[in-house]
Amino acid sequence: MTEAHIFALGLALACLAGVRAYLTVFGVGLAGLMGWVDLPTALQVTTSPWVLVTAGALALAEFSVDKIPGVDSGWDLVQTLARVPAGAFLAAAALSDDGQLSGGALAMGAGAAFTTHAIKSGTRALVNASPEPLSNWTASLGEDAASLGALALVFSHPLLALGLLMAVLLGIAAGVFLFTRWLLRRASGKRAGVTTGA
Repeated sequence: MTEAHIFALGLALACLAGVRAYLTVFGVGLAGLMGWVDLPTALQVTTSPWVLVTAGALALAEFSVDKIPGVDSGWDLVQTLARVPAGAFLAAAALSDDGQLSGGALAMGAGAAFTTHAIKSGTRALVNASPEPLSNWTASLGEDAASLGALALVFSHPLLALGLLMAVLLGIAAGVFLFTRWLLRRASGKRAGVTTGA
């Protein structure tokens, strides 16, 4: 892999960790264990049976919890403590040839994971404002499918995976912005109507 590919791999893994940290760690470990990719020295810890079993169990728990409106937002809040450090580690480990994690790579990974985590959490909080659960399940299943697809793509085509991930994130951020603006305009219109009626 070229340096650009390795950089894209590290950044893409950090972004994915901000959405599904346990699934990402499990996917990296499984890919290394099965010999699908040659993992850098620092990432080889993810092939440990303890790491794989723990990450797999937590990924299954997250899959279930993430479908329950309201509970998913509480889960997201708690998972800030896992997703950001996981993203920092995955990025730094991918960019490390000798197993030494650099501070700059850790900071970059933490920033990428926090950004995707904030977009995911904010989007789900808005979705939870909807009274019916279908939108929540759709959003959660969409995140599951996107995470699995991006994880499969990240090892074979890291630059493409990173580009698609950024495009999806920008699209989601734009959608959240437009939806929030629409809600604010609607709320201000109702307030104006109430004031006029008074």
